[in-house]
Amino acid sequence: MIRFAALFGGLLSGLVSFSAVAQSPNADSLFVRQNYTKLDRQITMRDGTKLYTLIYVPTDAGASNRYPILMERTPYSAGPYGEANYPKRGPGPGRALSQEKYIFVYQDVRGRYMSEGQFEEMTPGLNQASRTGQPPMKGKKSAALKSTTGTDESTDTYDTIEWLLKNIPNNNGRVGMMGISYPGFYASAALPSAHPALKAVSPQAPVTDEFMGDDARHNGAFFLLDNFSFTNYFDSPRKGLVENYNLLFNWRPKDAYQFFLDLGPLKNTNKAPYFNNRSKIWNEYLEHDTYDAYWQSRNIRTHLKDVKPATLVVGGWFDAEDLFGALRTYEAIEKQSSGNSNKLVMGPWTHGAWSREDWSQFGPLSFGQNTAKYYRDNLENKFFAFYLKGKGEFDAPEASVFDTGTNTWQAFDAWPPKAAQPEAMYLQPAGRLSTTKPAGNKSFEEYVSDPQKPVPYTDGVQSRRNNQYMIEDQRFVANRPDVVVFETEPLLQDMTVAGPVDVRLFASTTGTDADFIVKIIDVLPDTVATPTEGPAKGMTLARYQRLVRAEVLRGKFRNSFSQPEPFKPGEVTPVNFQLPDVMHTFKKGHKLMVQVQHSWFPLVDRNPQTFLNIGNAEAADYKKATIKLHHDGEHPSRIELPVLRK
Repeated sequence: MIRFAALFGGLLSGLVSFSAVAQSPNADSLFVRQNYTKLDRQITMRDGTKLYTLIYVPTDAGASNRYPILMERTPYSAGPYGEANYPKRGPGPGRALSQEKYIFVYQDVRGRYMSEGQFEEMTPGLNQASRTGQPPMKGKKSAALKSTTGTDESTDTYDTIEWLLKNIPNNNGRVGMMGISYPGFYASAALPSAHPALKAVSPQAPVTDEFMGDDARHNGAFFLLDNFSFTNYFDSPRKGLVENYNLLFNWRPKDAYQFFLDLGPLKNTNKAPYFNNRSKIWNEYLEHDTYDAYWQSRNIRTHLKDVKPATLVVGGWFDAEDLFGALRTYEAIEKQSSGNSNKLVMGPWTHGAWSREDWSQFGPLSFGQNTAKYYRDNLENKFFAFYLKGKGEFDAPEASVFDTGTNTWQAFDAWPPKAAQPEAMYLQPAGRLSTTKPAGNKSFEEYVSDPQKPVPYTDGVQSRRNNQYMIEDQRFVANRPDVVVFETEPLLQDMTVAGPVDVRLFASTTGTDADFIVKIIDVLPDTVATPTEGPAKGMTLARYQRLVRAEVLRGKFRNSFSQPEPFKPGEVTPVNFQLPDVMHTFKKGHKLMVQVQHSWFPLVDRNPQTFLNIGNAEAADYKKATIKLHHDGEHPSRIELPVLRK
């Protein structure tokens, strides 16, 4: 489910989900009622906490027709509640899986909706020794229970599976798990010390490491717009077991840019009429300004060792929330779990768009095919049928990725592709970008970054996050004096970039901190005609600056995310970081452009350009800074692209 989008004003409509959270509790579906029996149960965990669980059993299940279990654990409500209330669609994540038939299970995680217990944001994981072993049987205390007083999402999943296998008749002893976004995290969290019956898991856009690149922060930079909405919803008061939550603060600004600019320093959120110091998660986010134990304990990547179930990790190139999570979850499993089947799928999708009925276009982009249907028919459905039912084959390549420049699916036996080789593109005087290393000395761009006039992340007035910013035409900021632009000559041949992009800058500032936002852009030729039909109808595409990838680094973390360092005013300093992976072919005749800026507002909070915990900053701490971006022989600022050459 989408974790942030559409939470403005308390609206949950429009969320992408395959659970029944958005369905009316009285909605009816003839197919579901005729083909499934619904059970509402409270399953007791090893510490006595009861988790509310909805179970849909195929009506034709029997001793000679046993079904596997396919489950999702969610903080967004497993409803509709009550055995007489059936979802309108489903009960599976899609029509094909529903008709294929599984025993579908949905569970409210601890402290959410109808489940008991205390909700913990991105529940910290226990160590391996603490979570191993089977849960105790009734009337007995096992060694595993004696070894730990704690639980995590892995133990809750283990205990749930154990109960389902013993209490739901006519299951075939195999279990699968999947989830999108936050439920994707719960899918990942099922993998450490997994129950032996758990055979196939698909973490999809999983929240993975919130400080480094998912949701809360990217390379330490605070994602203001999303976090404000998320905590507004997740920190709403809970009085006992409830089915609905109210917002801490009712808001729906017409202009989000102006709203957050008027808000002033982040600390003002803890004054009326905003959160008024009532938001636990928000205050934890502000307090933990570095990659400390709070964030490190919530990094699921370190726990993805010796994974036994087959995994299908899914993500979208245009995912504004958890692009990092999909790529880095696959990477963590691949590096730390030898011998298991671990596959990656990356398509031209926004957050969860692969679960839509049709995804053949996005904004002005047309893909020439229904990419969501392609994924379900060729990958997801086959994955679960093979591992849970022993049906058919699952012969997907190691990495199935969509080239966003050619609109074609590509298959690789590793990701990033082994054949991709780094090629440097150097920043040059007069806004040029080339493969030639600059010569000479004291060559730089000089400009002023003013936190009172931050660079907007998207064009026009927006009341909520514009998901299209990840492919948006960047001409709306290219002429700003605080955005520096470099571009190549028209390419003489196609150039395919496949993998992460490294940024190697040399910069100096009169301040003691600075954000660095670097964008990789595909510039269309001057000769491209204005379309007369299709999703880009009427758009001026000549010289269109299509964003391919962008990322931010909070500069004080340039050497360490746990021990930040101030900049020394005026001193030339290396600033190195990595942009998330791309799979994009820059076509012959196009140009490759790089833009560098120091604010991305209000997607990212304003950096005062003063070294401090920004959550404690006063208005006076926000200061202009003169920045020099150096590009000479001694300071060859550049990007390094993983290029596939034919």
